[in-house]
Amino acid sequence: MPRSKPAPSSAKPARLRCAVYTRKSSEEGLEQAFNSLDAQREACAAYIASQRHEGWGLLPTLYDDGGYSGGSMERPALQRLLADVAAGRVDVVVVYKVDRLTRALADFARIVAVFDARHVSFVSVTQAFNTTSSMGRLTLNVLLSFAQFEREVTGERIRDKIAASKRKGMWMGGLPPLGYDVAERRLKVNEAEAETVRHIFRRYCAVRSVRLLQLELAQAGILSKQRRTADGGHFGGQPLARGALYAMLANQLYLGEVVHKGQSYAGEHTAIVDAELFAAVQGVLTQNRVERDSGATADAPSLLAGLVYDAQGQRLTPSHTLKRGLRYRYYVSHSLVSGKRIPARTSGSTKLGDTDQNDAGAADAPRSGGQRLPALALEALVTGRLRELLGSASALHELMHEHSASEQQRLLAAGAALAAHWHEAPAGEQRQRLRVCLRRIVVRVDGIELHVDTARLLQGLTGSLCVPNAAAGAHADAQALSQANASDGDDGELDRGAVLVLRVPAVLQRVGQELRLVIPGERTGPAPDASLTGLLARAQQLRERIFGETQLSIDDVAREEGLSRSYVTRLLRLSFLAPDIVARLLSGEHPPELTATRLMADTRLPIDWSEQRKLLGLG
Repeated sequence: MPRSKPAPSSAKPARLRCAVYTRKSSEEGLEQAFNSLDAQREACAAYIASQRHEGWGLLPTLYDDGGYSGGSMERPALQRLLADVAAGRVDVVVVYKVDRLTRALADFARIVAVFDARHVSFVSVTQAFNTTSSMGRLTLNVLLSFAQFEREVTGERIRDKIAASKRKGMWMGGLPPLGYDVAERRLKVNEAEAETVRHIFRRYCAVRSVRLLQLELAQAGILSKQRRTADGGHFGGQPLARGALYAMLANQLYLGEVVHKGQSYAGEHTAIVDAELFAAVQGVLTQNRVERDSGATADAPSLLAGLVYDAQGQRLTPSHTLKRGLRYRYYVSHSLVSGKRIPARTSGSTKLGDTDQNDAGAADAPRSGGQRLPALALEALVTGRLRELLGSASALHELMHEHSASEQQRLLAAGAALAAHWHEAPAGEQRQRLRVCLRRIVVRVDGIELHVDTARLLQGLTGSLCVPNAAAGAHADAQALSQANASDGDDGELDRGAVLVLRVPAVLQRVGQELRLVIPGERTGPAPDASLTGLLARAQQLRERIFGETQLSIDDVAREEGLSRSYVTRLLRLSFLAPDIVARLLSGEHPPELTATRLMADTRLPIDWSEQRKLLGLG
């Protein structure tokens, strides 16, 4: 029986989907009918066609990046290619040269990681290598190293050229500022705009505020420079923004100078603003900056900002809340602001340092090892203790061993005057005084420590601390502060030889709904609870309204006020409290636990006055 012949094999190589990526660094020549991107794609397409027997096939999708540097991954076509690779739509990536894909080794590593994750091959038409072998990868890394080296050397040459040109005063391109036009790659004065620039500089010296200057220029119809794009479009011609005005007023280009890396050089262009006017503007800018940094212009500056720390070294930062239109300020531990916990203490007092764990108002201090201290109380204790030092001749005398008798008398008189008139100064100036005198304030379990810089305190008594005007004194204080900060970091070790530590014993107590810092053993008059007084006043107003308008019911009042009937009923009941109870509540002479919340929670408040006294603990 004849043997049958085997059937010829019909197996074909698997189809490989090939994507071509092209790139050109500059946009020059892209408008041509056949440009560099077309030439790269044609060479890659021809290579793919030569591999048709291996199953290679060209994908119709174009991945062309024209005008994009190879030193960045932020290229739209490259991102689309990587997305398609990750989605499994590409098997082979073909480029004309390796540096078309990237010129950075780090970027190449990320790209190869994406390719490897989807088993995608990578081919360069003009550089034969195989990325599947270790030798191929080594060859590719060497090529990319040279590509990156070339890019870095080119960047260095460009930077050196720019630096050399600016040292000669040459303008190195960009958008010309208001007052100048560009002609033959040089800045030429636009006289109409130049007069506008001089007007802006003069008006700033007069109004001394960029905000007011901006409003004035807008009302006068003065606009930004109108510019024309290469394609004939227009932009600019808008009201000057505040940031643009700040940049203009500080721009040394108007002084006829070119600035490079903080160094100014005489420019080839003509100055628009004379040196005297420019210096005057810089002086106003500097003074305004000092006042902003010092808080001298704030409505309610936090006097101790940047100075307060707890025993663990955490800084307490200023914070505030708004409740019913009132602003309540606090100093809050950094751990509470950032949400990061610190190890909790296993022992200690229920005093100042343990507000987060032992205070009755746990809602005011979450269990994260931090503190939340009432700002007014803390500021009052600190300023009071510092004024006590300034007003004490014996305490100041201990710090003046190196001063002559006449100098000591002058310093003692200055300290006494400063202590007596401390609160007459604006809050911003008080803040500057504290920052000059104090290194830091440490809040401990049993009280508060003031670390006083004795040298700066005595130096301040001869000048900056005694300046009665905040604007006049801010610059001197800021200079003293910056000199001290140059040698004393925020968290560094204090120079104990130059620091006097003043201690203030204090505990944190809750009075009504308010946290207060109280000095133990100190006899002070009771302070009214604002929540209680407000509640009683509202109850009395409600009673007068209901009794005065006989047609008005409790339901009508609740509906008009947007309150529940139960709340209105309980509030009205408070207007029937005994007169002596009302007097004690208004004067603050009541138990601390008798709060507005407790009064409103008592739904069965008796009408009998004697029963009221028993129930409220005021018998």
